[in-house]
Amino acid sequence: MTCNVRQFTNVLSKLNYSAMYEGDFFLTWEKSREELEAVFAVADALRHLRKNNISTRIFDSGLGVSLFRDNSTRTRFSYASACNLLGLNVQDLDEGKSQIAHGETVRETASMISFMADVIGIRDDMYIGKGNAYMREVARAVAAGHNDGVLEQKPTLVNLQCDIDHPTQSMADMLHLIHEFGGIENLKGKKIAMTWAYSPSYGKPLSVPQGIIGLMTRMGMDVVLAHPEGYEVMEEVIGVAKDNAGQFGGKFGVTNSMGEAFAGADVVYPKSWAPFKAMEKRTALYGNGDGAGINALEKELLNENAKHKDWECTEELMKRTKGGKALYMHCLPADITGISCKRGEVAASVFERYRGPLYKEASFKPYIIAAMIFLAKVKNPKNTLEELERAAIKRHAGV
Repeated sequence: MTCNVRQFTNVLSKLNYSAMYEGDFFLTWEKSREELEAVFAVADALRHLRKNNISTRIFDSGLGVSLFRDNSTRTRFSYASACNLLGLNVQDLDEGKSQIAHGETVRETASMISFMADVIGIRDDMYIGKGNAYMREVARAVAAGHNDGVLEQKPTLVNLQCDIDHPTQSMADMLHLIHEFGGIENLKGKKIAMTWAYSPSYGKPLSVPQGIIGLMTRMGMDVVLAHPEGYEVMEEVIGVAKDNAGQFGGKFGVTNSMGEAFAGADVVYPKSWAPFKAMEKRTALYGNGDGAGINALEKELLNENAKHKDWECTEELMKRTKGGKALYMHCLPADITGISCKRGEVAASVFERYRGPLYKEASFKPYIIAAMIFLAKVKNPKNTLEELERAAIKRHAGV
């Protein structure tokens, strides 16, 4: 057998990540660097085992509850794949078909869906001040249910994107960079441009750019956030990025020039998002049920976006990057000029050239989610991974 999982478990043996056991995953900057590195190591180990046709089922039964309050393709299927990889079945919570529509409390809903649930994955990214707070309320409710003896186990909560952070995305992006640059130690000093880009759509969450600046600064990278005036992100996340840069020996800066951000960059990440102040305003309008106000805000933001159509990842801008060969990244789906829209975030020729690496980038997400669950549910991950290899139960009997 060519598979040797010890190349990954040897990394785990040098890290302190014990606090992740029976824990939740809300924000990357709440985890220590060693805990983040443990996620990467376990994700690689799980991927390696599956590639070698070895089963990674650590559960014989159980549920992974799925609650998506926003549309999703990649994250929804990544979560389902992660749960299945570990032996859990996925059950969607459709709030429209539940008693939530009749006023059922968060505490009661959380308990009722968790009798045989080992993990709850939630995506709630649309409203500022709401998504992450809701996830924490669910986590408190199931912890109380477990402490009271109502639930036999405490389900782990995984943030599948909130109003503040998109940890499974940024962690998958980071693992992609680790593989592209040949190791986490090689990321220090690399320049990544996290830039706003034009989109003909309205109200895209801030959690992707915030997740990127909040995580990449942890690895000592030179992180530049670029956007037109008025498209600022949360000040608290800017603070996190600045603190990280100081602590881990990297750099963090903000510019209103896409060209300046691209200059000499090793990695570029052009992605549209809505202004923080506009998202705050939208949250208040939805809370008040002000449909007319929401429509007016949408029109206002679309008009404002249209003033910045030149914020596009073009071939000319790519030539300004390091050697003209920076790695182009995107969480997908990208707004591709001439393909998915008339004008968008990225030129079709740039996107097509990087389509393979983009799909590879996305392929890390199921393993990142599975690793988050694994570290929360397995007391000794190193031993368990090695036992899975020794057992060598075939995932697919026909191979």
